[in-house]
Amino acid sequence: MIGLLIAIGTFNLLAFSTNKRLTGNQILHIWLFTISFQLLFDLFVEFKYHAYWYFGKELEWRGILPHVFLVPPVNMIFLNWYPYKKAWLKQLFYLVSFVIAILIYEVITLRLIHGDIFIMAGGSCGMRQYSIQSSF
Repeated sequence: MIGLLIAIGTFNLLAFSTNKRLTGNQILHIWLFTISFQLLFDLFVEFKYHAYWYFGKELEWRGILPHVFLVPPVNMIFLNWYPYKKAWLKQLFYLVSFVIAILIYEVITLRLIHGDIFIMAGGSCGMRQYSIQSSF
């Protein structure tokens, strides 16, 4: 939980201190769209397919923190730094670099978790959940 609060503070500080392009109206739209879309997506993935969750299998109030305060500033960072008027190759490089940075962040956070790590694997029968012992 401490790591989540540190990540929330860090990403929000970075998003708002480096913002040079986005207006207040755009920031509001980014936050509302991100929260709405993520909650709608998670509703299906978590409760219909029982695929993943933040803290536990049940509905928890502390699960609201990453939905509301962690993902929207990351989207702000992505859109603020996106090279809109550059060549498509630079835009593609930015997109791939951003995805790699997010994956590195995910690996770091998984290394900090104690106990089981749950991962999803897609298959022809839908999503299956595997529990593996942490080897980090």
